[in-house]
Amino acid sequence: MSKVLFVCLGNICRSPLGEGILRKKAQAAGVDIEIDSAGTGDWHVGQLPDPRSIKVGKANDCDMTMRARQVRASDFKEFDLIIAMDHANVRDLERWPGSDPSRVRLAMSFTENTVTSEVPDPYYGEYSDFESVYDLLDDACEGILAELSETYAR
Repeated sequence: MSKVLFVCLGNICRSPLGEGILRKKAQAAGVDIEIDSAGTGDWHVGQLPDPRSIKVGKANDCDMTMRARQVRASDFKEFDLIIAMDHANVRDLERWPGSDPSRVRLAMSFTENTVTSEVPDPYYGEYSDFESVYDLLDDACEGILAELSETYAR
C-alpha cells in the first residue's frame, strides 16, 4: 500500500483538500492508499480545515473532517510520497530534520497543466479562490492516482 502526505503551510486550506480529493478518488477506484496531510507551520494544529475548504470539499463529496497537524521527521520514513503545494513548501521540507527530498514532489508535477507549477494559497482570498484550488488539486490527484495505480499494479 502506498502512503501519501499532502503538505502546505498551515494544513487548513490546500493540503486537507488534497487529502479529501485523493481519498475520494482512491476509494472510487478501489485503490488502497493511506492518505494524510500536514503543515510546515504549527499555527493551526488540532483545528478543522478552513470553513471555505470544508465548504468546497463537501460540495464535491469529499470528507473534510481531518484535523491540522505539523510535519514530523518521521513522515519522511513513513510516507512514500510527500506532496508539496508550492516551492516554499518544498524548500521548507528539504530543510526539515530527517528530510528525504527524494520523497517530495510538487502537486502540479502530476498534471499536464503548464499554466502554473504551484497550487496558490487561497487563505487571504475569496471562496472562488478555494474553488480554483479545488480544480487544480482535482487535476493533480488524477495524476497522483494514475501514477500510484501503475506502481500498485506492478
